[in-house]
Amino acid sequence: MSVTPAQPPFKRVPPSTWTALAWWVGSALTFLFRFRLPGEAEPAQQGVLFFRWDGMAMLAVATLLALAGGLRLHRSPLSGLALILLASAGASTTLSVAEIPLLQFIAADVALYVIASTRPRRTGLAALAMALGTLIGYLLARLAFGWVVGTSAELTVALTAVVAWLLGDAAHQSRRHAEQLREQSAAQAVTAERLRIARELHDMVAHSIGIIALQSGAARRVIGTQPERARGALGEIEKASRETLSGLRRMLGALRTAEPGKAKETVPLDPGLGLADVDRLARTTTAAGVRVEVRWLGELRPVPPEIDVSAYRIIQEAVTNVVRHAGTRSCRVTVERRAGDLAIEVLDSGTGAGADPAAGTGYGLLGMRERVGLLHGEFSALPRPEGGFRVAARLPVPEVAR
Repeated sequence: MSVTPAQPPFKRVPPSTWTALAWWVGSALTFLFRFRLPGEAEPAQQGVLFFRWDGMAMLAVATLLALAGGLRLHRSPLSGLALILLASAGASTTLSVAEIPLLQFIAADVALYVIASTRPRRTGLAALAMALGTLIGYLLARLAFGWVVGTSAELTVALTAVVAWLLGDAAHQSRRHAEQLREQSAAQAVTAERLRIARELHDMVAHSIGIIALQSGAARRVIGTQPERARGALGEIEKASRETLSGLRRMLGALRTAEPGKAKETVPLDPGLGLADVDRLARTTTAAGVRVEVRWLGELRPVPPEIDVSAYRIIQEAVTNVVRHAGTRSCRVTVERRAGDLAIEVLDSGTGAGADPAAGTGYGLLGMRERVGLLHGEFSALPRPEGGFRVAARLPVPEVAR
């Protein structure tokens, strides 16, 4: 099973936090630039209304609008952006400037990036149009009152909006491409696993037919002279035929046709392996450094070949995952033969990460799920509350084999 890589910490920060941080940084710099800093002849920016009560009240209202807009970005991105744009325009009225300054527009740029990177392109283009429309509308409103406008500075702010949208759109396209690649890889893994199961089933059926042929030939030769021996051979033929037909009915009914040539075979097939080889697998793994304890519960009666092979494959893959990813020196395998099914459980107490079953990106996990699904069983692979990982499967055993 492959391990789903954890996201970097900065990617787990919600958009509302980023927009709030951008707004506070812009506000802090705006406040700082109202003072004469060391080496300056005068403050970089003026603002008569900035320190008055009405200016402070407007800044407080704008801040509340910006924070509310950031919180709405997840549920309603365009309405959240509208609030942030309104806050940018409102905060600019107290700064004695002829345009919406870049510092007041940083939060809008962040929101624009978030929308373009997480929403469909149509929504991203609508957000870009809203941002540019706000900048143009602000300048037109000042012109309507006969006030001067900072066209050059506003063009720079507009350029930052376009760049933010381009970066967000590029991130969105990159993520979509990565998702398509993951879906294709998962589909190919499922196809490959089904082809492997089909080949194993073919080999098992061929083995059963060979037994039937041998037993029928023996029965034909001795039916006249040794009727008891012939009767025993016919009984073996009946048993092998029933098991083979049962397996074919359940497996071929679930398998869908896969296109040859698209699946990449990754592991050499060995259809002779089964539950009888679990102890050998445990010894080999223990010798490699990870102790495997095997517990057999219930009356271990024979099971149909396809269940026998699939059970071994599930145990093998789960133990392999423990060796590769669990970061522990031991694990426990439990095989229980119950009245109507075969239960398998693999437990470890490691600290390593397991495959994410919701994500479904582990190809070994996909293979195990596919095997169990084809046998109409139940499968789970989840972290344990007390630490470690648990893989469990229940494979129903047909009545003819009980």
